[in-house]
Amino acid sequence: MASNTNYPQLFTPLDLGFTTLQNRFVMGSMHTGLEDKISNIEELTQYFLERARGGAGLIITGGYSPNLLGRLTPWSGSFNSTKMIRAHQKLTETIHQTGTKICLQLLHAGRYSFHPLSVAPSRIKSPITPFTPLAMPTFMVRSTIEDFANAALNAKKAGYDGVEIMGSEGYLIHQFLSERTNRRSDAYGGSFENRARFATEIIERTREKVGVNFILIFRISVVDLVEKGATPDEVIALAQMLEKSGVSIFNSGIGWHEARVPTIASMVPRGAFVELTAKLKKEIKTPIIATNRINTPEIAEEIIASGSADLISMARPFLADARFVEKAKSGNADSINSCIACNQACLDHIFQNKKASCLVNPSAVEETKWLTELSQKSTKQRKVAVIGAGPAGLNAALILLKRGHLVSIFEKGTELGGQFNLAAMIPGKEDYRESIRYWKHEIENLGGKIIFNSTINEENASGELSEFDHVVIAAGVSPRKLDLPGIENPMVYYYDRYIRGLADGSIIPATSIAVIGAGGIGVDTTTAILKHAASGKIPETKEEFFKEWGIHPELRGGLDFNYVPTPSSVKITILQRKEGIMGRGLGKTTGWIHRLTLKRSGVDYINQVSYQEITNEGLWVKNKKYELKLIPAKQIVICAGQVSENSLVKVLEKNGKSFSLIGGAKLASEVDAKRAIREAWEVGVSI
Repeated sequence: MASNTNYPQLFTPLDLGFTTLQNRFVMGSMHTGLEDKISNIEELTQYFLERARGGAGLIITGGYSPNLLGRLTPWSGSFNSTKMIRAHQKLTETIHQTGTKICLQLLHAGRYSFHPLSVAPSRIKSPITPFTPLAMPTFMVRSTIEDFANAALNAKKAGYDGVEIMGSEGYLIHQFLSERTNRRSDAYGGSFENRARFATEIIERTREKVGVNFILIFRISVVDLVEKGATPDEVIALAQMLEKSGVSIFNSGIGWHEARVPTIASMVPRGAFVELTAKLKKEIKTPIIATNRINTPEIAEEIIASGSADLISMARPFLADARFVEKAKSGNADSINSCIACNQACLDHIFQNKKASCLVNPSAVEETKWLTELSQKSTKQRKVAVIGAGPAGLNAALILLKRGHLVSIFEKGTELGGQFNLAAMIPGKEDYRESIRYWKHEIENLGGKIIFNSTINEENASGELSEFDHVVIAAGVSPRKLDLPGIENPMVYYYDRYIRGLADGSIIPATSIAVIGAGGIGVDTTTAILKHAASGKIPETKEEFFKEWGIHPELRGGLDFNYVPTPSSVKITILQRKEGIMGRGLGKTTGWIHRLTLKRSGVDYINQVSYQEITNEGLWVKNKKYELKLIPAKQIVICAGQVSENSLVKVLEKNGKSFSLIGGAKLASEVDAKRAIREAWEVGVSI
């Protein structure tokens, strides 16, 4: 990532006639869990304030329903009371002091609601929610239009600069627009013009209520990625109708939530869908926002400079680094803590009814807890040794340095990053290198000392660590060794060596491979095999990604539903002892993508087996019926868990040395970067 670019297009103000945005950065809407209770308003204010202070031109809040039936969950927030107006007035006043504009998103979930009183255009159940919705009678359709307009007026009274009307991603307005979910026979169903009526009347009535000097953003789906989705001509026609109805800005929506195509996960190429925004921009006069997998100022600048969009929406990147804009403007982009699109602490948390956070920035959505602690210097400067330069060790060192301590990092290898280096070799996880780049840059800037090729063990620990006041053990994990006949066979590899071998070309995938272990590492290893196999099944470019997932934006719904992926040329079998699905521990919002990718590539999965022996023919197992079976394989990769590297604990305890144990060194049952980094921060502020 370059650090000397000015990004002139990004920092050009956008004049909307009645108001001006100070730059082209939009902090996109993202539900955090703080929206649901008025009691969280102070936390929500601090969360937005950090991003406003960081220079965001426009902030869009998480979604609020215009009425009770439209809530995502029974406890979600609705912007339909004077109580909400009063609660948010201080929030908007605080944000406006920074010069940043802020809009409230209005979202009616429709059939995506997780409660039994959900409503929709027609009585058609969503595949991703448990309740079948009630079909809205015509009077309810009209009252809901009024509810949207009233909620927008409430937002104006609360001090918001505007609202974003959520019309994409498969929520209620989108459900009215689509033949997929709209089987009505009244004025709001049937022809495209009728199906679009709900959206246009919401904008018209809202504009009547709020007046001309108020931002109305409409989140429009530029591609649906589902069967019976919109055609490109319908997308253009809808935008032109809404433009006449009073929309100030369009925001690009990509796909329905129920679509079986990844749209924001790490395997999606950066800026993959920008061209669809650019095509719509040519057909309208209203400014339009580009979105999805834009996480660097370089990409954002290119999009604006090319005329593909007028504004850039980033949601998760503002979780990862609240000061993203400020750092880009100052020419210090290398200090940006980049979003790696892992979804583990943001979207996965929300789908588990938890408060959102960020894997690489645990302070996100917890600013009231963390920022004071991080800004305060320790009362006593200490010399601290950090053993291990993986995510846990690097983050501990970074926080300790920020708090004024003298830190030395001892790394037995020749590179920083630990398990993140391995992860960055997996197709779709290349952005993990950005985290390593950030940690290295910040640690060096703060004066941290990094010592490579330095193994601290039981024999030398007493001497090497004698000068330090405290030791942080973050030595990570190593693959768990299997006690299995034939394990020394040269065709057997442990996952770390195998992944590195694939990356540097010293290992070529065989025609048949058995992978022992179906957890996250087993799935990642298999994905790497698919990339490096002769058939090269894992897409890397945007064009390859579209082809592999059957994306054809010129077709209805944006997909070729007759497309059948070609299986990999390598025969891969993943095995595990336990019952259950492959990759059970993978994230809720990304696990399905990994499983589907492997299935489409012809990977076999067998569970409830016991491993018996490795021979030159392959792997012998007993299945759940205790039948002896041969899994033919010319390579066998062991992904059967990890063990902690924490042998220093006993010697430090014996010597009475103060120490902390974090990350994989503390618990190796799963490689859990989210836990490791959070533990590192907690240790950093405690010393």
